[in-house]
Amino acid sequence: MSWPERFLDRRDAGRRLGERLATRDLLDAVVLGLPRGGVPVADEVAAVIGAPLDVLVVRKLGLPTQPEVAMGAVGEHGTIVRNEDVIRAARVERAAFAEAERRERAEVAARVDRFRGGREPIPLVGRTALVVDDGLATGATARVACRVAREAGARHVVLAVPVGAPDSITAVAEADEVACLSAPPGFMSVGMHYIDFHQVPDDEVAAILRAAHER
Repeated sequence: MSWPERFLDRRDAGRRLGERLATRDLLDAVVLGLPRGGVPVADEVAAVIGAPLDVLVVRKLGLPTQPEVAMGAVGEHGTIVRNEDVIRAARVERAAFAEAERRERAEVAARVDRFRGGREPIPLVGRTALVVDDGLATGATARVACRVAREAGARHVVLAVPVGAPDSITAVAEADEVACLSAPPGFMSVGMHYIDFHQVPDDEVAAILRAAHER
């Protein structure tokens, strides 16, 4: 099996994505990175297109038996997306879903405090919300993130990722449009498309956002 084209790391992916987006007319855009891996990508995008950077906190609801598989996602302001196909296939009981939702909502609140450090979010009313992640697999977290941006008053919502699964890209109805550099037919995982795909620690995310705020 031959490897698909890969990015060096998230910052390389962000620069390439930013160059693609720089050709677009993104009126009064705010770049919103999804923690943790999406924030370094979003930082580069914001630098290339000259837009402010903020964080948009969402959490995947993993299956009880397979935490890496999303049965849904939750975000700020009580937003939720359910992946009904996965829930039915895995026969997830209502109580198990509710427990996962309770746990991840608590983590959303904790991460908002940790990453923003008490700063108010950048207002989105009437602006273009550019939601950025390091890749799109099932699309559950991206969908809830786009919904959060919409409910915060964004006039236009764009989901931007370096790589994604073709089926998931077309299923993100919550975005007005999706910008994706690569959507390989044989997509298996986001990490396969990066040479360096190390986990991004919380303190790095907080430092990136703090530096962006100071700029």
